[in-house]
Amino acid sequence: MAEQVVGSERQLVVFNLSGGAYGVDIGTVREIIRMQEITQIPRTPQHVEGVINLRGRVIPVLDLRKRFGLEVTEYTQDTRIVVVDIGGTDIGAIVDEVTEVLRVAVDSIEPPSDVVLGDDSDYVVGVVKLGEHLVILLELARALSEDERALMGQLEPVAAA
Repeated sequence: MAEQVVGSERQLVVFNLSGGAYGVDIGTVREIIRMQEITQIPRTPQHVEGVINLRGRVIPVLDLRKRFGLEVTEYTQDTRIVVVDIGGTDIGAIVDEVTEVLRVAVDSIEPPSDVVLGDDSDYVVGVVKLGEHLVILLELARALSEDERALMGQLEPVAAA
C-alpha cells in the first residue's frame, strides 16, 4: 500500500458505507467520481458491478457494501466511485458518500481486535479514534483475493448488440 505519511500523521479519504465511517490511505486513491452507468459483466462475483469507461480507460467497479456483507441500498446523489490503485490496476469502489480527507496522528490508529475480525477480514488494518467517532481503516488490496485481482485486471465490457 502506498501510505501517505506526513511526519507522524497519515492522510485518509473517509467515506460512509451503510452508516459506518471507513477510510483508505490517500496515496492509493486516484480520483473520486460521481456515480455513472456501469456496464455489467456476466459471471463475475456478486460484489463486482461491472466496468465503466473513464476517459477511454476501462475500469472495473465493485460495490464495497456487497463485498463486506453490509446492507445494500439504492444509490443516491451522494454515491461516489472511489478509483483506487490495487496492485497497479485502477479499480472503482462504490461508496455511499465521501465525507472528507483527514489527517490523523499515527498514534491514534489502533490495530483491529482479533475478536471482531474473521478469516475473511484482513483488509481491516486499523481503527482510528476521533473523540467518540471511529473510522475503520481499510487496505482495499486485501479485500480482493489474488484470483479476484487478476479477474479485475482482465475485465472488458461485453459488446453491445
